[in-house]
Amino acid sequence: MLAHVDALRQVQPRVGTRKLHDTLTTAGVRVGRDQLFAWLRTSGRLVPRKRRATQTTYARHAYAVAPNRLKTMTVTGPRQVVVSDITYLRLDRGAFAYLFLLTDLYARHIVGWHLSRDLSHQAAVQALGMAQATLGRCRGIVHHSDRGTQYCCHDYLHQLHAVHMIPSMTDAAHCYQNAVAERVNGILKDEFDLDAVFPSFTAAQHAVARAVHIYNTVRTHWSLKLHTPHAVFHRATQPDQRALPV
Repeated sequence: MLAHVDALRQVQPRVGTRKLHDTLTTAGVRVGRDQLFAWLRTSGRLVPRKRRATQTTYARHAYAVAPNRLKTMTVTGPRQVVVSDITYLRLDRGAFAYLFLLTDLYARHIVGWHLSRDLSHQAAVQALGMAQATLGRCRGIVHHSDRGTQYCCHDYLHQLHAVHMIPSMTDAAHCYQNAVAERVNGILKDEFDLDAVFPSFTAAQHAVARAVHIYNTVRTHWSLKLHTPHAVFHRATQPDQRALPV
């Protein structure tokens, strides 16, 4: 059983015990959940918690902000809302890179990303371009973000309007209103070791690409009834406009 666990963690090094139990059960390995916890604890295989803290949002600016449209929405499927956020990666010699992410709110599927050497809005536009290619028709899809300058600047909002996406932003000083985006950042760092120190920017890019692929296609979510984001995202081909009271 422990050999099976080690094999699973070759792909997802920090997958939790409850998901391991579900995967083992599906594979026909019979073990109780409490017994699995005990064996992992005894063998030193429980996943330790990580600590992290950073700030990548600058919201003290003169740009106009959009209202928080999620307050009045009921999201019923993929391609209705994408959430955006930025996190940092550490490089050698104290340098940083910045990861711009866009995630489908319902499916938890990362639809766009871009790794940048700085926090410029051009990097946000690059990630948005990948998201547009993944989403296909974007008309009516709500784009939710914090109030960072990258998302409030004229160039970014112009790009949203060009593809008929609807901007939405958190209220002032309420980062919890973008909790799913924050959670995805945390998963990538905590479970896929993107909190490591990378020897180069290129190495960080390769690590992000691999992490996003495994996150989308292999990692299951409790909120998705233990399905992968890829499976849930591709159930629908177009947004259901009737489900968007914006």
